[in-house]
Amino acid sequence: MALQVFENKLSTLPKQVLPLYKQVEEHIKQLILEQRWKPGDMLPNELLLAKEFGVSQGTVRKALNSLTESNLVHRHQGVGTFLSEQTGQTLYRFFPIVEDGKLPALPKAEITGMELIRPTPDVVLQLKLRVGERVIRLSRLRTLGSTYILSEEIHLPEKYFPDFMDEEDIPHTLYHFYQTRFNYTVHETTDRIKAVLATQKDAQQLGVKSGDPILLFTRLTRDKDGKLLEYRINRCRSDDFHYLSEQD
Repeated sequence: MALQVFENKLSTLPKQVLPLYKQVEEHIKQLILEQRWKPGDMLPNELLLAKEFGVSQGTVRKALNSLTESNLVHRHQGVGTFLSEQTGQTLYRFFPIVEDGKLPALPKAEITGMELIRPTPDVVLQLKLRVGERVIRLSRLRTLGSTYILSEEIHLPEKYFPDFMDEEDIPHTLYHFYQTRFNYTVHETTDRIKAVLATQKDAQQLGVKSGDPILLFTRLTRDKDGKLLEYRINRCRSDDFHYLSEQD
């Protein structure tokens, strides 16, 4: 694989914040998101990656070890490092918002609130909850680059995520977190999309004007056993962004 295929984006990462191996890890995630490799493909070896990123082989190895712990890749000793089958779903298939004219990019998440609540009737219906069951409501704003593009309200059944409220570091990519921390592998999502008008709250959060057209999409997420893991209510600006759905 030619070195120039990576375009050496490592310098664009926030070096003052991330350790060097984390910069490499985030860059590899972005390359995965851009579908440089398909699930099951073998990644370039450590020496090639180290040369491309301008770091030591040990730094690359530490980044790959971290990706292995997150189940993004798996390593066969003496053979190589391979992209896990779940990776494609986790990093790009399940985040469908793309900037017009751009490749898919890995969004960041800013948590604006988290609380344990009695769910609304709609959430009870969507998650098929029993009377008295509570949910964790996680509110986030998602960004691409420096632009706020989407607000999320995520509802998680307390019975499946009993220690979620005690977590100190909730990652941007929750589906990895469900898998590695709670042993739930996301298997299926169902999205419903409609066009609505931005409210004053949308205007404040997303930088649009009240009354502008935005996308409202809701998502139900199930694990491989059919458990309803989460219900999301997403409100997304649509001026320079679109919803991308790709089928195999």
